[in-house]
Amino acid sequence: MSLSPHEARVEFPILRTHTYLNSCSLGALSHRAEMYLDEFLGLWHTMGASAWYEHWMEKMATLRGKVEVFLGGPEGSLALVPSTSAALSTVAESVPLGSKRNRVICSELDFPTLAYQWSVKPNVELVVLPSPDGIGMDLSQFAEAVDERTLFLATSHAFFRTGFLQDISALAEIAHDAGAYCVIDGYHGAGQIPFSLTETNVDFYTAGPLKWLCGGPGLSYLYVRPELIQELNPRITGWFGAANAFEFDIREFRPHDDARRFEMGTPALHTVHTALGGQEIIDEVGMDVIARRNRELVDFLVEGCADAGFSLTTPGNPDQRSAIIMIQHTDAPGAVARLADAGIIVDHRPGHVRVSPHFYNTEEEIAFLLGALKSFPG
Repeated sequence: MSLSPHEARVEFPILRTHTYLNSCSLGALSHRAEMYLDEFLGLWHTMGASAWYEHWMEKMATLRGKVEVFLGGPEGSLALVPSTSAALSTVAESVPLGSKRNRVICSELDFPTLAYQWSVKPNVELVVLPSPDGIGMDLSQFAEAVDERTLFLATSHAFFRTGFLQDISALAEIAHDAGAYCVIDGYHGAGQIPFSLTETNVDFYTAGPLKWLCGGPGLSYLYVRPELIQELNPRITGWFGAANAFEFDIREFRPHDDARRFEMGTPALHTVHTALGGQEIIDEVGMDVIARRNRELVDFLVEGCADAGFSLTTPGNPDQRSAIIMIQHTDAPGAVARLADAGIIVDHRPGHVRVSPHFYNTEEEIAFLLGALKSFPG
């Protein structure tokens, strides 16, 4: 089955009542996701705990498989974890820290949780690289900073502050040339742009259904490069990380042979179900179509901002631009509140109104936003 972006709009009820341009905060909820959630609730009502064995474990396996295919990872390369923070913590506690390799390289544009994992560890030297323009990073900065002392190059696929897209294949090469691991926070990348993790050669990649994958909060995905899985034993774990989980043997922990060894406790089953609904729609529309449609919407938005006299903190190169557009504004919280009164949902970050269209949006919705925003000087 395939869906066009226009056909997919009917899946998202919020689009009937609001101009929703805030997918970078929370992807729109679909009828498909609600259907799976209703199925989950119905089984909970009628089967209780026995639904675990007859239905819910299978749903978890189905979601893992779909996301592995979507991310371009082989079978067994994905773990379901509670959040990106949990995924990064698990990674940080899986790789041995040496006295001669204790440096982690991040950038000032990364989401804070990426650096927090290592900033709290007394034996880790965290290096935060400055952005030359406040928008993006130069690959040469990472190449100069990563050396034989580096354990992790840890940075983002798309920066949450500016939408700047990084070349994660090049970042992986920089890390590996120095004998370091490459960790990519892809929460703002997956669902916006097509890629294959197998081709990028990154070691760890985190993503999740909250935003661009339209599956809701409470779940994250951790990809681990298959060649690494057997040599890593997480020191943060839980019973879902154990291959012998249902033996309930407290004396022996045997990790899964695949990426499930990085899982922790009982997953958020309601989000497993809503994530399946969102993932199905993303797959049916297709990432090439989504990326092309998002480019059209972003180009329309950027041109409209220029015509309206708005200044942007956004990459000038369209190839480095994602569907996260930062419009400079002196009273961003006030502007966002007044837009909400008009039925337009966006978000704000310091000094900016953040607009994040997705494939289900239209040029007419963006034009409506721009017309309303012009009435709020800033």
